[in-house]
Amino acid sequence: MTNHAGPIGVFDSGYGGLTVLKEFVKDFPEYDFIYLGDNARTPYGTRSFDVVYEYTLQAVKKLFDMGCPLVILACNTASAKALRNIQQLDLPRIAPDRRVLGVIRPSVEKVAEMTHTGHIGVLGTNGTVASESYPIELEKWSGGRVVSTVQEACPMWVPIVENNEIDTPGAEYFVQKNIANLLARDQKMDTIILGCTHYPLLIRQIKKFLPEGINILEQGKIVSESLKGYLDRHLEMNNRCSKKGTVIYYTTENVDIFEQKAGFFLGHNVSASQLHF
Repeated sequence: MTNHAGPIGVFDSGYGGLTVLKEFVKDFPEYDFIYLGDNARTPYGTRSFDVVYEYTLQAVKKLFDMGCPLVILACNTASAKALRNIQQLDLPRIAPDRRVLGVIRPSVEKVAEMTHTGHIGVLGTNGTVASESYPIELEKWSGGRVVSTVQEACPMWVPIVENNEIDTPGAEYFVQKNIANLLARDQKMDTIILGCTHYPLLIRQIKKFLPEGINILEQGKIVSESLKGYLDRHLEMNNRCSKKGTVIYYTTENVDIFEQKAGFFLGHNVSASQLHF
């Protein structure tokens, strides 16, 4: 099997998944990764279930074609709207020996450890919030530790991050407004999930408007810890992951724009290639 080893694929609708990839590269420096951003069709957060499923499956198939034995959906919307169908309907048919994992379940399992009151808040895109994935998964996987989940859709946060408007009065206005809406729904909330991989870039503003004592779950570190646990438990998959320390970037949009914005997310310059489905 090691003769057919390949990189771990990391997929996102845009740039947010780079915050997850950054943690992967830090924690798994010897592994190979391919990042694929479907920037031409972003955002996914406002699209229907069927469209997100179709687009995500196309991306997964493309990463399989590039030799990835394992693909991480580093996107909450794709994890919410496409992961279950891909795992249950598509993999047995198209690639029974490959795996696709998401970001929601690792976040849910971690938040169950973090909360003391059992009251959880979720900040996410329209698509993630509408999917009800977090309330459903928290009820399923928290072992009864989560008793209440309230959500707030933050449609302006992704455009703010992607247009590098983070340190502006507009950003503060929308962050304060959405957090106030969330807090008003549950006075006992002690843990908030940042249910979009863009949101860690707004962490300064988020902390500014949150009362002390509320935990914030950022997904990159949690998902990276979860991947380590997965590879430790599944040595056959670990052996199929190539380990030359390379990272390759692909985008479905303009390469120059991707490289510029990816550098902002990662803190260093990257070179990318364009591909089409």
